[in-house]
Amino acid sequence: MKITFHGAARTVTGSKHLLTTDKGTQILLDCGLFQGEGKNTPPLNSHWGFDPREIDYVLLSHAHIDHSGLLPKLFKDGFSGKVYATSGTISLCEIMLLDSARIQESDLKYINKRKKEKKQALIEPLYSEEDAKKTLENMLELPLNGSKVIDDEVTVSTFESGHIMGSVALHLEIKRADGSINTLTFTGDIGRKDDAIIKGPAAFPQSDYIICESTYGNRLHAVQTDVESKLLAVVNETCVKNQGKIIIPAFSIDRTQEIIYALDQLAHDGKLPAIDVFVDSPLSVKATRIMSKHREYFNNDILEYISRDGNPFDFPNLHYVESVEESKNINSLKKPCIIISSSGMAEAGRVKHHIKNNIENPNNTILLVGYASASSLAGHLKAGDEEVRIFGDFFKVNAKIESMENFSAHADYKEMLDYLECQNGNKTKKLFLVHGEIETQKDWADKLSQAGFLNIVIPEKGETFILD
Repeated sequence: MKITFHGAARTVTGSKHLLTTDKGTQILLDCGLFQGEGKNTPPLNSHWGFDPREIDYVLLSHAHIDHSGLLPKLFKDGFSGKVYATSGTISLCEIMLLDSARIQESDLKYINKRKKEKKQALIEPLYSEEDAKKTLENMLELPLNGSKVIDDEVTVSTFESGHIMGSVALHLEIKRADGSINTLTFTGDIGRKDDAIIKGPAAFPQSDYIICESTYGNRLHAVQTDVESKLLAVVNETCVKNQGKIIIPAFSIDRTQEIIYALDQLAHDGKLPAIDVFVDSPLSVKATRIMSKHREYFNNDILEYISRDGNPFDFPNLHYVESVEESKNINSLKKPCIIISSSGMAEAGRVKHHIKNNIENPNNTILLVGYASASSLAGHLKAGDEEVRIFGDFFKVNAKIESMENFSAHADYKEMLDYLECQNGNKTKKLFLVHGEIETQKDWADKLSQAGFLNIVIPEKGETFILD
């Protein structure tokens, strides 16, 4: 039995890990899109490192595009198996994969127009809506917090990971050629026990092998109680005092809903100024509707709030924007407002247009609320770059750049250590660190060693390991 790491290896996107059993069955854990890797992004997403036709099936930890976004290309390139995921993940993929195909088409239309003017080679999309639809037709449900026998070698159990709706850790019991059983757990992305909306991560059984994320392996988040006061301070400074706009690049799933929920609570308490709030992302609008219908994933706090307030994603002056025309009209507004738009790293979608149109106005604020890789647009803004490139043109960063990592969907290192307390490090044969930058992973490895884990590995992209 062996495993090869084809993505999220010493980087935070492109999650893709290929497990090969003793019988030769090939199981792909996640099939994510690389994002925010600059000029390296297209080739990373174009070359697999394996033959999609030889993959038997895919196990999907959750619906975020850096974990699911290359599934349509996998089918396009010859994969003919099934994709297993929870019902919540399947529901979100139904909108996210189609949206990914449409965003590629939309963004490339703009980019290719400029390339054509410069007589440069045009770029083809990775996949089409038809490829995305084929993916959805071949998704099968995994029980939430339950088990499913996949074949005569593998049984998969799921444990809520608290990252987004439907996200789980995948625990595999694998029958070896000699009849023995090995266990492997892929944590996916680890969420936070105090998430504002969904339930926190659950413990999983002792595992021989663990594939663990590392995003915030060397950082601690700010105290959660600061969220509403910090958000209100930014609103008052930008929209009331400076009469400017707040642009919030936010991931469509969970992050957008957390921001809306925080604003809803401020409005409920009479603290939110009477300004327009636009959720300008068709995907975010659809995701909010889906989450509203899946309250079984909600934690007790938001359920109690719902019993008092009703819909936690609806308050006066909140507008859900879907059409392109409505989106364009927002940019012509001269009055203060808040614009929440995807993507979270500002690498694609409508938010890039909003940033482009507002970044040079010193009265405005760009509020970053989640992880951003260093090479992404949000990463450059977070790093304090004085000038950024958007759609091929350079813009001065005159707007104020603020950051609120309280909204992060990723656990920090202390929260991850708490999550892994269900494991005896002496019994874990190998712990592989993925989904993190290399320096962060080194720090995270040190903390894990101190916690009793003995065999910690930070795989490189394309590296293969034999599992005893």
